[in-house]
Amino acid sequence: MIAEHINPFLTSLANTMQTMLGCSLQRGKLMLKSDHVTMHDYSGVIGLTGKAVGTVVVSLSKEMAIKATCKLLEAEESEITPEDIIDAVGELANVVAGGAKAQLEEYEMSVSLPTVITGQGHQVMFPSEVTPLVAPYESEWGPLTLEFGMTPMKVNA
Repeated sequence: MIAEHINPFLTSLANTMQTMLGCSLQRGKLMLKSDHVTMHDYSGVIGLTGKAVGTVVVSLSKEMAIKATCKLLEAEESEITPEDIIDAVGELANVVAGGAKAQLEEYEMSVSLPTVITGQGHQVMFPSEVTPLVAPYESEWGPLTLEFGMTPMKVNA
C-alpha cells in the first residue's frame, strides 16, 4: 500500500472517533500485519470492492467498545446489551470505511455490510493479494487498532 491509500483510513478513523464520540486517539507505529490474530475483543470488518479490493477492520478492546457504545446510545453501561455493543462496533467500522471510500473516489469502491467478530484471539483474513497494515491506537477509553489493506485491481489490456 502507498500513502495515498493509507492516509484516508487513518484520517477517517481519527475523524470518526473525534466527531461521533468526542474521543481523541494517539497512534502508535504503523506496521505490517504479520499474523491473522486480532488482539482485541471486538472487530468490525468491512470488505471493499470496485477498482480496488480490500478489507478494513476496526478492532476495539472490551473497555473501548463499552465506552463507545454508551456514548453512541447516550446510555449508562448498565443499560446496554451485548447486542448493542456489536451494533455499535459495526456502525463505527461502517463509518470509518465510508469516510475512507469518500477520499478514494477514483477506485469506485463499494463497501460491504459490516460483520462483527467477538472474542479474544479471533482471526480476520485479508484477500490473498493484499498486504495488510496495522495502526495501533491508545485513547482515554482503552486501546484499539485499525487493520486495513487495499490493492488496485489489475486492468487487462
